[in-house]
Amino acid sequence: MRVAIIGNFDGVHGGHRALICRAREYAGDGPGDRVVAVTFDRHPAVVLRPGQAPAALATVERREALLREAGADEVVVLPFTPELAARTPEEFARLLREDPSIAADAVIVGYNFRFGAKAAGDTLMLASLGRDLGFAVEVVPLVSEEIPGDAGGVWSSTRIRASIAAGELEAASAMLGRPHRLEGTVVRGDQRGRELGYPTANVEVATGLAIPPDGVYAGWLVVAGESMPAAVSIGTNPQFAGSERRVEAYAIGRDDLDVYGDYVAVDLVARLRGQEVFASVEDLVEQMGRDVAAAQAVLTG
Repeated sequence: MRVAIIGNFDGVHGGHRALICRAREYAGDGPGDRVVAVTFDRHPAVVLRPGQAPAALATVERREALLREAGADEVVVLPFTPELAARTPEEFARLLREDPSIAADAVIVGYNFRFGAKAAGDTLMLASLGRDLGFAVEVVPLVSEEIPGDAGGVWSSTRIRASIAAGELEAASAMLGRPHRLEGTVVRGDQRGRELGYPTANVEVATGLAIPPDGVYAGWLVVAGESMPAAVSIGTNPQFAGSERRVEAYAIGRDDLDVYGDYVAVDLVARLRGQEVFASVEDLVEQMGRDVAAAQAVLTG
C-alpha cells in the first residue's frame, strides 16, 4: 500500500511528524508498503502572493532529508508553478492517484487541508474525489500542546516563525524537535573577529530562511557533520558602524578553523542578549568573553 501525505512541511515540526507516524501505521511495514511525502519546491505564496511569502524554516534539501528521517520512505517534490496552482481540485486529486511517483492508495491530511486552484478543495471534497479515483482518505487532528515560554496552541510553521521572530528559540526548538537551523556558505568578512581574539565563520545564509532578531546566541556550528559549540552573532555590527546584516559563528576554542568556502550550518539554541554598542572596543572584547562563557554554559548545561 502506498500512503501519501501532502503539505509544504516547512520545518518538519512535531505536527508533521505525527502525520508521518499515522501514515506509517496506516501503510504497514510490508515490503510494498510505502509512505510518500508530497511537498513543494517554493512556498505556494511565492507564486500566489509574490513578495508576501513567509520566511522558510528549512531549505528544500533539508526538508527532504528531515521527512526521510521522520519516516517517509519516498519524498516527491513538486515544483510549485503557476500551472500547478491553476489545477482544479479534481485535477490535483487525479495527480495523487495517477502520477507514478505518488500512486496513492490512501491519502492522510490534517483537518485544515486545502487544495486546488484558489484552495477550493477541502477534506470532504478530497474524500469524495478519492472514492471516485480509488484512494482512501483519512483526516487527522493537528497537534496542540503547551510549550514553555510560549502562548500555546496548535503546532504550526506559522507559530514557529513567530517564536523565531521574537527570539524565543527554546519554544521554536520544542516544536521543531531540534534547534532552528541556518545554513549557507562561509564567506570572507572584515576578519575583525580574528583581530579581537574570536575568529568567526561569516555565513552567507541561504535565501529566504527565517533569521531571528539581532543579538548574540548560543548554538552549534556544524561543519562536515561535526557539531562544535559556538557563540553566534546576528546583526549589523554597529560597534564598527556596519550596515550589512550578518550571521557570524565563533566555534568555541577552535581558533585554528579554516572553513572559507565551506557550506555549513548554524543550529541556534538560545538568545543570550540583544545587539549593543559599547563604550570602547576593550569593553566589547570583555563582553565577548562573557558571551562565550554564557554560550558554553547553555550548551553544556
